[in-house]
Amino acid sequence: MALSMTKIFKYSDDIDADALKELEKYSSLAIDTEGTGLQIPHRDKLSLVQFSTGNNDAYIIQPNRKNYNAPNTVKILENTKITKIGHYLRYDVSSLEYFLKCNMQNLFDTKIASKLCRTYSQNHGLKDLVLEFCGKKLDKRLGSSDWNKNLDEFSDAQLQYCSNDVIYLHKIKDALHKMLVREKRLELYESCIQFLKTRTKLDQGGFVEDIFQH
Repeated sequence: MALSMTKIFKYSDDIDADALKELEKYSSLAIDTEGTGLQIPHRDKLSLVQFSTGNNDAYIIQPNRKNYNAPNTVKILENTKITKIGHYLRYDVSSLEYFLKCNMQNLFDTKIASKLCRTYSQNHGLKDLVLEFCGKKLDKRLGSSDWNKNLDEFSDAQLQYCSNDVIYLHKIKDALHKMLVREKRLELYESCIQFLKTRTKLDQGGFVEDIFQH
């Protein structure tokens, strides 16, 4: 999908009042984050936060890395009336709650849902779901970019990469929810989501391995 086709809004430090008012209109928002690495919070830092309303738009926020003070972004993340849709929320929730000091509820994780209902496949990455449910091929090569540089230094391709991580999630969520209901695994999925917050606390405490293993 070309950059010109996606409405991208960039914000330094926090979304403004107008963006907050707009995002609060929606019952669900896709979310994602970029960081300096996967070892959060022990080594790596939160770099970017992305939102999408599902209307081929992306709100890309670069929090202040000195204090991570982003009250309007936190209002969206903590709004219990808004379902937050993400892929592999174990990482995103851990990062957002640790650095932005928020408490997120009402979550939908497309990776967990995929693993529970797409048992015909071993591939549960975002690019696999986008291909199956949206008919698009994602280029993930820019995932290893330096996301900690200033927001105005990102190329159009990097901004589109960030946008691609959220603009397809609404459609994927709807498809997976139908499959969970069809396969009678919705209750099991909901139990997994209830444990997600505990899983992120274990990660933050250094217990990254499966505590249920022998």
